[in-house]
Amino acid sequence: MAGTVGEPGDRSFFLQARHGKRLTSVLLEKAQVIAIVERLGLLLRELKRIDPNFMITSIPVDDEPLEQPIVEEFRVGLISLSWLSDREVVSIELQATSDQDENGESLFIQDPENGPDVLQVILTAVQTEAFIKRATNVVNAGRPPCPFCGLLLDPRGHVCPRANGYRR
Repeated sequence: MAGTVGEPGDRSFFLQARHGKRLTSVLLEKAQVIAIVERLGLLLRELKRIDPNFMITSIPVDDEPLEQPIVEEFRVGLISLSWLSDREVVSIELQATSDQDENGESLFIQDPENGPDVLQVILTAVQTEAFIKRATNVVNAGRPPCPFCGLLLDPRGHVCPRANGYRR
């Protein structure tokens, strides 16, 4: 599940996954949550296009808070999404931020012994659809955008560049 801690404008975004009694929470950026939602949506649409019989039943939106206590395992750096067709599930791999290679590019390191921490989450198509709905609601619960410039409205005031103002 996706969730936040804090007030709009000063929120921290978390993903939580449960396996048995173990709860894992990882910290990530709002833009990363948005990217995951967009890519998962594309994946499901493509699966429906390829197989017209691929159906997802109607799912209620989960609006429960994150499970407590929230203990950050790591900050997410790289994200990998894939469809495992043999099992008909989505695999989301979240890798901790790590050092960059000598060219300054981040690498997805698949070395469980010496590499950075990785959280792999396996979701069915129904669970994926539920995750998309919840994460979309979480992202949209923040500050609304200005109808003119698209920048987020700040409760302390907003100087809109499109309203003949300037951005400080």
